[in-house]
Amino acid sequence: MAVVKPFKGIRPNKDLAHKVASLPYDVMNREEAKEMAKGNEYSFLHVVRSEIDVEDSISQYDEIVYKTARKNLDNMIRDKVLVQDDTPKFYIYRQIMDGRVQTGIVGCTSIDDYINDIIKKHEFTRPEKEVDRINNFDYCDANTAPIFLTYRKNDELNRIINDWIKFHKPIYNFTSEDSITHIAWIIDEDNINTKISEIFDKIDYLYIADGHHRSASSVKVGLKRREANPDYTGQEEFNYFLSVIFPDEDLFIMDYNRVVKDLNGLTYEEFMNKVREKFDIEEYNGEGQYKPVEKHTFGMYINDKWYKLTAKQGIYDANDPVDRLDVSILQKNLLHPILGIENPRTDKRIDFVGGIRGLEELERRVAKDMKVAFSMYPTTMEDLLSIADAGEVMPPKSTWFEPKLRSGLFVHRLSD
Repeated sequence: MAVVKPFKGIRPNKDLAHKVASLPYDVMNREEAKEMAKGNEYSFLHVVRSEIDVEDSISQYDEIVYKTARKNLDNMIRDKVLVQDDTPKFYIYRQIMDGRVQTGIVGCTSIDDYINDIIKKHEFTRPEKEVDRINNFDYCDANTAPIFLTYRKNDELNRIINDWIKFHKPIYNFTSEDSITHIAWIIDEDNINTKISEIFDKIDYLYIADGHHRSASSVKVGLKRREANPDYTGQEEFNYFLSVIFPDEDLFIMDYNRVVKDLNGLTYEEFMNKVREKFDIEEYNGEGQYKPVEKHTFGMYINDKWYKLTAKQGIYDANDPVDRLDVSILQKNLLHPILGIENPRTDKRIDFVGGIRGLEELERRVAKDMKVAFSMYPTTMEDLLSIADAGEVMPPKSTWFEPKLRSGLFVHRLSD
């Protein structure tokens, strides 16, 4: 059963929320982060990407970067840019993108639930990426960014959320520069907060939708503090990490597309012949780019043309939740055997393009520095849940969730 508890949120002054809230740290590089925060002293990028406030010659992983993050966070609290609630509370966070709504509970989840697989994962993590967030969280003494979790919908919890929204005014309501609306409510009735915890206690599992590295880092910071405090009770704040938890029916997964730098020494004709062994190829004569509309079909852009690829029968196991994924089919039958991409996590010849950028970005990349691109049909929520339930993991870059959670709207202090 899932442990989800209220917390004393550190959050923006109402008048500054729209300036504080920033995109997550991992959807941009250093230069992009600096440009996004330019002219905005309130941007939470000064905390989650604090390398923008040190000399460019300094590594983004240098200790001074994490000390700067802590200084910036402390200054925002000192200057009342961020304020902390006096008592533990849950919050409701709603995002609206292109008319589609997702509404979740903001609270803290247990590092023990993560360790014991009550919070289920579907991706591997890379230790070097964990270290960065471990340092950010540890130096800041806070979870500076939430984990994006989901659960199979619960009607009772939906009713509580909808009733609260119906009868209470939001604490924040703004539209960010990417045209996504962000609305938040504070639940300040103890009996409602208790009821929410009790409902989650009856939910068997939570699932990581986005934020595997953040969650792993949060857990390792908690374990580090347990080691430093051997008399811990389990109730200390470092035993929990900040999460926003949405019902599965609300979430939207976009395509996560691939571009490859070369044809692995093959001529165009040799490449196409090898692809035909596992896929039916059809030249696309429609307008614009080819966007797959069903599973097991793929778009391929090469030599200024789009093609539709359809996986042939027998090249995947329809009963295996991982093997039947489109990302697995492409990897096992084309990217690895034909293009030589053995490990897409580490191979510098492949790059990944989130669906939010559009398929025009694939054409642009091929024109600029790549040779071939593949448009994908999105992984489904049921795919994600079934793989996590089976204790399996997806191939890298299988899911791209939109909208992204904004950082800075809620911060969880670890020592409070």
